[in-house]
Amino acid sequence: MKLQIIKSEGLAHNSYFLSDGGEVAVIDPRRDCDVYALMAEKECATIKFILETHRNEDYVVGSLDLQSMTQAEIAHSNGLPFKYGEHSLADGDVLNVGTLKIKAIYTPGHTNESLCYAVYQAGDGEVSMVFTGDTLFAGSVGRTDLYGKTAQKTQAEQLYTSIHEKLLRLGDHVLVYPAHGTGSICGHGISGLEPTTIGYEKKTNPYLQLSREEFIKKSMSEEIVGPRYFRKMEEYNLNGPPLIAELSYPSPLSLEAFEAEMTVPKVLVVDTRMNYAFAGSHIPGALSVWLGGTSVYPGWLLDTDQYIIFVVERPEDIDVVTPRLRRLGFDNICGYLCGGINEWQEAGKPIQNVNTMSVLELKSKLEKGEVALLDVREPSEWTEEGTVEGAIKIFFADLEKKAASLPKNKPIAVTCSVGNRSSIAVSILQKAGFADVSNVLGGMTAWTSLGYPVKK
Repeated sequence: MKLQIIKSEGLAHNSYFLSDGGEVAVIDPRRDCDVYALMAEKECATIKFILETHRNEDYVVGSLDLQSMTQAEIAHSNGLPFKYGEHSLADGDVLNVGTLKIKAIYTPGHTNESLCYAVYQAGDGEVSMVFTGDTLFAGSVGRTDLYGKTAQKTQAEQLYTSIHEKLLRLGDHVLVYPAHGTGSICGHGISGLEPTTIGYEKKTNPYLQLSREEFIKKSMSEEIVGPRYFRKMEEYNLNGPPLIAELSYPSPLSLEAFEAEMTVPKVLVVDTRMNYAFAGSHIPGALSVWLGGTSVYPGWLLDTDQYIIFVVERPEDIDVVTPRLRRLGFDNICGYLCGGINEWQEAGKPIQNVNTMSVLELKSKLEKGEVALLDVREPSEWTEEGTVEGAIKIFFADLEKKAASLPKNKPIAVTCSVGNRSSIAVSILQKAGFADVSNVLGGMTAWTSLGYPVKK
């Protein structure tokens, strides 16, 4: 038996390649799935099954794409009317891969149709590992708010039962392989330990130390953001997304072609350079999303039917951006400015820039009342890490609809943790007509490093 983990950065998504005896099961594949076919080819193995733990809401699952390459059979829960797949599994159903037995365990809570997959070794018949999807994470559990606040108590009750009456009874020795690692928004405070075990989670996972009532209360009290693209992912992952092979790849655009694209309705310019480069000069109206942020933040800001053209630091960056956005369901990626911002500037085209300031300048200006401070981090960061006294708190993904509430008679300084999300926010404010806005480089990380006070 051999197990390999495939990670998707930003989304903190883990998929798995489990092989034995020349046969393979892939668990929760990502959409750009050539990697699994190449791994199977390298091992002279056949991908027999593609197993989904649930209808994922945070990325487009790659099951259909992988099936088109391999003819593997897709299996998922019978708890939803999936429009694709060969196997609708119920609790206790078994599939065989090589000498391994893979048993479906019905574990509702995060979603109503959630399954985990326990793997039994040949010979002794012992459970050796379990793929827990979004039910149990290292140091955390799946979020329970996907069906809304009115249903959350029921979901939390189900999740508690699924974990305690099914997963924890598998045995302390069993290895746990969840669908997400640290940084995912599918659970609160997921740790970076990989892999973990049932026994270790029983001893250390804070959620597993709680009574049923305490577990439900904690689950319902947590405020975890829900990006706008989730609904599209649920639709895609129920009915089946378009195959990547059917999508056109973004084209390198000349300056003239790029300008022509900018005039088309619903086309948005996204600039993936770093915050300080964007601050120096950018195309008016462009949205700043640094390259590292393209793995998730477009899904918080844009509708998935948005048409996008890019300004990138290097032409090869488009090969990083494209699969990341396709994992979020953005299929209308039209092209990128081939000559980059240099070509735009050298042609004498209009540019904007952004004021920047250090936290030293920010503190001085706040003390003199010369600036209003806008904190665009997540609500959980305000609560757990604290904010600057008097800061206006608006989560950056909500800024477009709440910008009108900001003061018009004073310059605005924008902060986040280090200056990347605040660059997104500044670009949104510029587009909304705010002229005197500044990005605080270093953000709250620099503020606390210097020992400046925060309020929790």
